[in-house]
Amino acid sequence: AADIARVIRDDPGLAARLLKIVNSAFFSFPRRVETVSQAVTVVGTAQVRDLALATSVITMFADVPSEVVDMESFWKHSVGAGVCARVFAGHRREGNVERFFLMGLLHDIGRLIMLMQLAEETGRALVRARDEGQPAHAVEREECGFDHGQVGGALLEQWNLPASLQEAVQYHHRPRLASRFPVETAAVHVADIVAHALELGCSGERRVPALAPEAWEALGIDVETVPVILDEIEAQYEAVSNLVDNALAA
Repeated sequence: AADIARVIRDDPGLAARLLKIVNSAFFSFPRRVETVSQAVTVVGTAQVRDLALATSVITMFADVPSEVVDMESFWKHSVGAGVCARVFAGHRREGNVERFFLMGLLHDIGRLIMLMQLAEETGRALVRARDEGQPAHAVEREECGFDHGQVGGALLEQWNLPASLQEAVQYHHRPRLASRFPVETAAVHVADIVAHALELGCSGERRVPALAPEAWEALGIDVETVPVILDEIEAQYEAVSNLVDNALAA
């Protein structure tokens, strides 16, 4: 815990962004959290680590050049999906809901790698997907031989992030292929769809992805709780959506 706090303190911008999140309606703590060490104590070591990584990744990938994807809108969609996954996890009584936030936030990161390394093919895939009304991940596989989920999963493996994050990101468009972490993958799959449906930013796709029935079943959320869930998503998204502006300006 002390190591995490020290690393974050050594980066004043990261520390400021983290404390801003911790003191927002995202957590709704009754008292203000003044220091990173205090944040680690009240939020938890793993949770703070995941939140720190989430804000850092946005800063790392702030300047991806692209004519087909607006970066601010891309990250707002990613944060939206993270919030949705976090709310789902809370309703499932999962232990570390920030892990789900991180999964949702990173779900499309492979698209950024593809835009950086295969700009022409990826751009063509996104334009084709829009024009033809096709799922972008399917057209990516036609144009590039793989999709952004596969690239994202490989990146998270390179970063030595937990296997649950890798699988959820890799298969968020094809949740039936998730063999080890079906709940996490289902959460990200549904979160992506809800973020699109609520128009929380845009990842470069113009259509709301189709819902896989097996993912909704694996998520195990009672339909009657959906109105409450949507209210929570709206409140939490409002609390952290400016995280994107702060991180992009860092």
